[in-house]
Amino acid sequence: MAEEKKKSRLPVYILTGVCLFILCAAVSIAALIVPYEKAKTYLGIAFMDQAKAGPGTSLEGLIIKENTDINTDPEEKDLTEEGEIIRPAFGEQYAVLRCEAAQIEVPVFWGSDPELLERGACQLSSSKVLGETGNVVISAHVNTFFANLSQMQPGDTAVLYTQYGVFTYTVRELVKFEKTNKHYVNPTETDQLTLYTCEAQVLGTSSTRIGVVCDLTSKQFYAASGEGAAE
Repeated sequence: MAEEKKKSRLPVYILTGVCLFILCAAVSIAALIVPYEKAKTYLGIAFMDQAKAGPGTSLEGLIIKENTDINTDPEEKDLTEEGEIIRPAFGEQYAVLRCEAAQIEVPVFWGSDPELLERGACQLSSSKVLGETGNVVISAHVNTFFANLSQMQPGDTAVLYTQYGVFTYTVRELVKFEKTNKHYVNPTETDQLTLYTCEAQVLGTSSTRIGVVCDLTSKQFYAASGEGAAE
């Protein structure tokens, strides 16, 4: 009788062992996937905006130039409607982005590269320099600098400070698109700002992008060179 009970329980033991093995394997695979996906993101694979360096610029031996002299608290008397645009070099921080509604304040680098994305937000070198007419396109990682980007709503403001001027934008619409969709990063004839990042998810990296499209509401330049440097 005891022998028969042992035999009847044998399939249960086998099934339990198989289930435990599958569970352990799934946990192990998940543990391996998360760091891989994070590494993939930081290598820039997750972003569609990997800008290529311009003529004469090489990503090998990239020179990163951080700028701590940008004034983010300018006085109105120092600003005027017209001024000179200073074109940045690839890898140079030339702006600071502030979105108070989403508690974002981040340095903006010209061009996109994995090293730059670890330091701040990156602007497509194929998009317009601040002050020029067209689409200014900026992206950053969702797990770092743009973690709160999804909190922005129509009517919120985004301000970009440079050493030559201050540019204020108002959110027009929230957008969601696939990484293969270039519509929102393409050039435009109107002055606008496009901010975007990956859609957050627990495991892996999403192929979906979320962001905001903003209209230019104020363009001000410093009346004298050097006024945009922090004291």
